[in-house]
Amino acid sequence: MPQSYSRRRLLQTLGLSLGAAALPVSAWATNEQGQPLLLPHAELHPTPARPVTAITLGAGNRGNVYGNYALQYPEQLDIIGVAEPIPLRNERYAQKHKIAADRRFTTWEQVFGQPKMADAVIISTPDDLHFGPCMQALDKGYDILLEKPISPSEAECRAILAKAKTTGRIVAVCHVLRYAPYFEALQEIIRSGVLGEVVSVQHFEPIEHIHMSHSFVRGNWHNSRQTAPIILAKSCHDMDILRWLLGVESRKVQAFGHLSWFRKEKAPAGSTARCSDGCAVEGQCPYSALKIYYRDRTYNYVFDLPEKKEEQAAFVLEQLKTTNYGRCVYRMENDQPDHYIANLLFDRNITASFSMEAFTSYHGRRTRIMGTLGDVVGDMTKFVHTDFLTRKATEWKQSTDGHGGGDWRLVANFVQAVARQDGRLLTSTIEASIESHLMAFAAERSRLNGTVEMIG
Repeated sequence: MPQSYSRRRLLQTLGLSLGAAALPVSAWATNEQGQPLLLPHAELHPTPARPVTAITLGAGNRGNVYGNYALQYPEQLDIIGVAEPIPLRNERYAQKHKIAADRRFTTWEQVFGQPKMADAVIISTPDDLHFGPCMQALDKGYDILLEKPISPSEAECRAILAKAKTTGRIVAVCHVLRYAPYFEALQEIIRSGVLGEVVSVQHFEPIEHIHMSHSFVRGNWHNSRQTAPIILAKSCHDMDILRWLLGVESRKVQAFGHLSWFRKEKAPAGSTARCSDGCAVEGQCPYSALKIYYRDRTYNYVFDLPEKKEEQAAFVLEQLKTTNYGRCVYRMENDQPDHYIANLLFDRNITASFSMEAFTSYHGRRTRIMGTLGDVVGDMTKFVHTDFLTRKATEWKQSTDGHGGGDWRLVANFVQAVARQDGRLLTSTIEASIESHLMAFAAERSRLNGTVEMIG
């Protein structure tokens, strides 16, 4: 096919233009950062004959993001059960979805002690509690929407894959970036041929310094031995998106990374165990918990805030006195690297470099794709394609949210697959998604052992 025709077809497919594409967003539902969630394309997700029914295991942040899809589209998804050990979360989730008392459970084990009562389960439990409910759900005949990572254990990941194949159930992994319009457009431009043969990719994940302190120093993922290495817990998204964009298997990885800053020996003079303990440098610390959670009121989704706004400030202060979120970032039991690089070799000798960095003032993944006929430079809200022959640069731009618009598009895709009982409709099946985890496990072995690791 002539390259000029291929480029013309691509522009028609993507709607590449200098203008921004305004995508529809929810009028009420938001992500962790308070950004309105992008809505899926209605024409791609026809209403099923009846709503898919689901039970949510874990009514925390991600369980609410995915479950809220049922409130926006009740004709597609109906949440009929919940398992959540924190009473307030259980109560709020049950009220929101009008869940009957006999379908409210404290633990996921209680769900599987009952006869099968829904089409699917949404597993949004902590990372180390994915394996047990996933295996039992498969045994019970449920289809599964499984939050990433599949499991912090490579052996458990492989066991879930094997069980999914044996049972024939649908397992969708929440690799939401695959559903983001930005990455969908990047994949389309690669597969159109206008870049020629892809030779190399550079992919950058700026975590943003406050986000790093929140999630991987103070937060649930601060200790890799208790949860999962950061390359898996945070960046299996990125391993997955590289594999998905390139469409060929990964072969080798070499990784480096270190925890350089959030260490006890870096604690400034005058600092205290908690920011609220009279820390002498609290006002000059960019990681002050009082500033982040109390004065600026950011990342407060981690707290089960009172309904009355006038009670929230005092509640947050109490949380900072009793939880890890109020502790000094230099005095935690954290071990996650704050900078991490991985060099990857894919089939066809395609090379990819990945960099995850804590110390940035911004977030939003950056991507550079180098081909023999052109290149692409993008940042999740836009990308510019430059044609080497014509030297013409064309910009694609659109609105986005924290996950690039992928959260509800993933759920919409899952609903269609379950309603039609056709796993081929999924973009992020367990079979397609597991390689990202194998890449991450191999990268961590490389980082710790100073080796080049084979993947697979």
